[in-house]
Amino acid sequence: MFTELLDLASRAMGGTVVSANDEFFADRENLINPHRPTFTLASFGHKGQIYDGWETRRRREPGHDHAIVRLGVPGVLRNIIIDTAFFTGNYPTEASVDGCFLPDYPAPEELEKAVWFPLIPRSELEGDTENSFPVPSGRLVTHVRLNIYPDGGVARLRVHGTPVVDPALVPDVFDLAAAEYGATVTDCSDRFYGSPSQLLLPGLASTMGEGWETKRRRDDGNDWVEVKLAAPGLPQLIELDTSHFKGNCPATAKVSALDGPVLLGPVRLQPDTRHRFRVTAERPVDAVRLDIHPDGGMARFRLYGTLPPQTRADLAARWTALQEG
Repeated sequence: MFTELLDLASRAMGGTVVSANDEFFADRENLINPHRPTFTLASFGHKGQIYDGWETRRRREPGHDHAIVRLGVPGVLRNIIIDTAFFTGNYPTEASVDGCFLPDYPAPEELEKAVWFPLIPRSELEGDTENSFPVPSGRLVTHVRLNIYPDGGVARLRVHGTPVVDPALVPDVFDLAAAEYGATVTDCSDRFYGSPSQLLLPGLASTMGEGWETKRRRDDGNDWVEVKLAAPGLPQLIELDTSHFKGNCPATAKVSALDGPVLLGPVRLQPDTRHRFRVTAERPVDAVRLDIHPDGGMARFRLYGTLPPQTRADLAARWTALQEG
């Protein structure tokens, strides 16, 4: 399902709203807030009702409003959500989304002159709704431009896709399980309290809610998550981070290659602790399974390693092919 794909525009992934032609009533930065929108009735500021979103003034001349977002990492997009949560009498009637590929770090004035291509055609929106649109383009995108017609408010912009990182920017040793390099969760036993995809996000979790947590087991089994790595690599170090999980930390954990041997464990875990373990692998690993016993929560999962020369060459070829569409 596309919602299990990474939100490449999210602030949690390093996305930013580069520019907007207007943000009179509510700030453009709210568009990429990773948390769900909120609303407090009759909460007024000096410009009117306070909204958790981006809202422009009422347009009195021809044209439309727009905001440009730099994705946290380049990627191939699969779906875009234009969320008008809590905007009922002041949402745009229509919207469209364009994309462009402009590497490095272009300034707003450079982006205004960029060659943009359509991702979502001009389409009707509903108020107080997660308006979802599939993206058929298979082109590599670094920035998206949200156009709203003619004006109004949008709470969140979610840009779901698959990261594709320039191999020239990948260090010799890096986190093979990092979402920002293209690692993804392919399956898991339980996601009752938190998505397993959060295990792979950049940075440290600031709360227990930013990790993966399962319900309490009442049987003899254990919970697990499977991760497809960013590329086949040779693991050197594994980090199991239980930060913020104190009364619900797993007792032990094990990490195995999906098509091969156990890489780590079982090892005992401590609550609210970043555990690091040296590991070795005789051949490249493409996917791993993390087993926790019996249940509980984990903030982050890291698997540091290196890439064989042929894998780097394959990634470089893919990077070039995707730029050509």
